[in-house]
Amino acid sequence: MLIALNKPYGVLCQFTDADGRRTLAEFVKQKDVYPAGRLDHDSEGLLLLTDDGTLAHRLTDPRHKQPKTYLVQVEGEVSDEAVAALRRGVMLKDGLTLPAGVEHAGEPDGLWPRDPPVRFRKSIPTSWLSITLREGRNRQVRRMTAAVGFPTLRLIRMRIGGYALDGLAPGETRVVA
Repeated sequence: MLIALNKPYGVLCQFTDADGRRTLAEFVKQKDVYPAGRLDHDSEGLLLLTDDGTLAHRLTDPRHKQPKTYLVQVEGEVSDEAVAALRRGVMLKDGLTLPAGVEHAGEPDGLWPRDPPVRFRKSIPTSWLSITLREGRNRQVRRMTAAVGFPTLRLIRMRIGGYALDGLAPGETRVVA
């Protein structure tokens, strides 16, 4: 079984938490499924859960290089030079990132509001990028955009390999295989 979840902001990618924070148990009622990968507490979007260890391995192991696409709202107006740097790969504390697919994007139609809302500053514009990675370092997208001078405000995973969010509302699940 493979389940797609649109993980809301502020939800941990685990089923229990000793500190009482929101977890996957609030949204996923199927038994014996586990996340194939993770999304940070402050990230949103597609999370795949499965009861098939082989499939989970294929989806998450870096050797399989499953592309993951994120829609990213950043602070500031992103320059073409910053996009080019992200495409080439940027130097982070843990080394140079692999080249990434990066495009300017507009705010998507039908984007759900985030709770709490992204901070708004009247004098500082924001931009949207579509970023596709084939590696998965800890908080990589956030560190990459910061490295080129554009801090991430909102991060939504839209696609993992051949699986997409496809209109799931935050907290909704769909069996995909």
